Amino acid sequence: MHSLHTVEPESATGETAALFTATHQELGIVPNLARVMANSPAVLKGYLGVVGALSTRGTLPAHVRESIALLVAQENGSDYCLSVHMFRGTKVAGLGTDEATRARHGKADDPWDAAVLDLAAVIVRNRGAVTDEHLAAAQRAGLSDGQIVEVVAHVALNVFTTYLATAARIDVDWPLVRHTDG
Repeated sequence: MHSLHTVEPESATGETAALFTATHQELGIVPNLARVMANSPAVLKGYLGVVGALSTRGTLPAHVRESIALLVAQENGSDYCLSVHMFRGTKVAGLGTDEATRARHGKADDPWDAAVLDLAAVIVRNRGAVTDEHLAAAQRAGLSDGQIVEVVAHVALNVFTTYLATAARIDVDWPLVRHTDG
């Protein structure tokens, strides 16, 4: 089976080495997904830039961002991304294991979080096509237009990573969670 080449941090130079250093500082490792993205430093730099901007200047809390990622990974059948986000969701963002499992299926106990996941589910399942009622429901639940835009951005970002992980046949470097389980 063919897969995409992974760039090893030890052999990286220039901008790629700097991006790997930043990734390692942020995550404690350079995950296989970043190693595949490094085949195009522009992609890795863009990805890290968007993730950084959304996490530091965006308004969605970490547990909600991870919940969206879990939902998208589940919907797209990406064991790699599901494994990453179950780990990050439960070890970094404060989700309990049951909460993370429910998020995979678009469920949350908190009404605002549930509204975010309802919108994210519609976006991923309908490839961005939302109705006036979907938008109105999100707004009634208290999401601002800016937060709705952020939900779309998180869905799109996670669609990208699930597609890349699947296309590249990336080895899972996190505790394995299968989309067919739970």
